[in-house]
Amino acid sequence: DIKTTAVRKGDEYVINGGKMWITSGSQADWMCLLANTSEGPPHQNKSLICLPMNLPGIHVAKKIDKLGMRSSDTAQIFFEDVKVPSKNLIGEEGKGFTYQMLQFQEERLWGVATVLTPLENIIQETIDYTRQRKVFDQSVLHNQTVHFRLAELATEVELLRSLLHRAVALYVEGNDVTKFASMAKLKAGRLAREVTDSCLQFWGGMGFTSEVLVSRFYRDLRLMSIGGGTDETMLSIICKYMAILPSK
Repeated sequence: DIKTTAVRKGDEYVINGGKMWITSGSQADWMCLLANTSEGPPHQNKSLICLPMNLPGIHVAKKIDKLGMRSSDTAQIFFEDVKVPSKNLIGEEGKGFTYQMLQFQEERLWGVATVLTPLENIIQETIDYTRQRKVFDQSVLHNQTVHFRLAELATEVELLRSLLHRAVALYVEGNDVTKFASMAKLKAGRLAREVTDSCLQFWGGMGFTSEVLVSRFYRDLRLMSIGGGTDETMLSIICKYMAILPSK
């Protein structure tokens, strides 16, 4: 629920409020701000504004300490009577929510695309490690539990790739792919957790160290089920498109 307001006064917007979980917030030159510009209904009272970060009244409160994605800074930011020219409005006033929802299609498809290679790399590195790691005079990979599981995970990754390709092809043709993008995003988040957890287990004690890639991705890719819309949000969207979401 967005609380930040941008009140029109002459040729300026006066912005008050705050934002949490802002990626690159402590080093960005500008931000694309979604704020309430009227008292209307929630889906019709928001606008997008291009906001330079060097304006008086913008306070970067802190850089947030995170579980993963530690090379990317995430900040909490407050706005106190920040004045920005009204020409910095993006598109039409009151259309911010619509613009944001359209943007989410691309963001979620991008998110799916970004996890495919890491998941492939984790599986391959786990194959390489378990092949050379010996337990009771045979490689860990020799165990059917291990090589069957890795084969299953590789299959899941390929299924996710196929769904992404279908969604992108439809999107390029101009279709609304909200349902497929949501399905792919949901599956990517779930599969990222499944692959990293399963593979880390096969690394044994080494997997619990910070020296190996699998432990980093175990932390980093956990964000996939949260950022850009949670798994639960994806499920709600899918239900809506299936006409099975209960009405309020």
